[in-house]
This record gives sequence, structure tokens and C-alpha cells, in this order.
Amino acid sequence: MVDTIRDIAGYKWRDARTNCSHEYLLPTVFDIVNSLELKGNNKRIFDLGCGNGSVAACLSNNGYDVTGVDPSEEGIYQANTVYPHLELSQGSAYDDLAAEYGQFPAVLSLEVVEHVYHPRKYATCLYSLLQGGGTAIVSTPYHSYWKNLAIAITGKMDSHFTALWDYGHIKFWSTKTLRTLLLEAGFVSVKFRRVGRIPVLAKSMIAIGKK
Repeated sequence: MVDTIRDIAGYKWRDARTNCSHEYLLPTVFDIVNSLELKGNNKRIFDLGCGNGSVAACLSNNGYDVTGVDPSEEGIYQANTVYPHLELSQGSAYDDLAAEYGQFPAVLSLEVVEHVYHPRKYATCLYSLLQGGGTAIVSTPYHSYWKNLAIAITGKMDSHFTALWDYGHIKFWSTKTLRTLLLEAGFVSVKFRRVGRIPVLAKSMIAIGKK
């Protein structure tokens, strides 16, 4: 038990590689991004909560011009060390990022919104970073009645909703609540795709919001 607590007590970036969640997130993310048909000088993406830079690097390797921020000093250190050619800096959704970096045709934010104390400030920042007609791609762990019931029946409530994870998940989103958040911020259309496992027990959901 002590070793388990030690393992989850702190959000650490040991390196600049992708993690296990990217195995089910990235195929759908790239499907969405590629469907936007960004071209030429407009093939730009802002990565809000870029972490260790691994996803930004994947996008860059596929021809996208990526700019990103993350509040983690450790994550940005890993990113800048391994991917010095990328424009990744320390910053957060509580900053006026649009004033500093401008607007983009697409903004990506993977597994971030569940960590923020002020989700409406986050959503406002997300919206402000987008050009008119732009697209926000936001992923977060999926929650619903049936999935939460399955978690309870299998006795995994404590591990799934653990209070022992420093800097861990503090908001648990459903499609209804995340759609409400994005519509409140000004998005005119919000659609969802579920990834990982079968849809009813999906690991994460990806919201696609249009400005």
C-alpha cells in the first residue's frame, strides 16, 4: 500500500515520451486534425497543456506548426531539452495566451480540463485562442452512469477517484457537463467521440468544438 501511494503522490514527467493514454487518444486526434484540412501557413495548432511536448512533437513530425504552453516547469524542461525546435513554454489557461501568441485555426488540449480549478477560465482561454470558425479538440476521462456503476460494482472507486494523487483529477466530466462548459464559453457546435474500450465504458472522450 505504501508503494502504491508513493507512485501516485505527485504528477511527474520522467521523460519526453508519449504515455499509455496516447495509444488510444492519438489515432482519433489525428483523424480529427487531418479532417480540418489545414494547409500552408494555416497549418498551425496551439497545444494548451502540452505537458512534456510529446504530442506536439508527433504533430510537428506530421507537418503541423505547433505552439504550446504548460504550467509544469518539469514538463517544459523535458520538452525543451528533447524538442528544442518546438515553441513550448511555461504558461497556463489562466494567462492571456491569445494576447501573447495570437489566434490559431485549431487548439488541442488533451487530458487537461479535469485538472483545472477554474474550468470556465480555461474554456474562455480556449475560445480566445481560436480564429473565427476554428476548432477546439479537448479530451478528458469519460464518465457516465453506466461506467461509474461498473467502477462501483468492481470495487475500484477508491483507485479511480483517488484523493491521494497530488495534482491529480479534481473535476470529473460527462458529455453533458463538458458540452455545457464549451457552449457557455461561446462555442456554437460541440460533438463527441469516445475512445479506449467499448463506447459505454470508454476511457476518454474527445470534444470537438467549433467557434
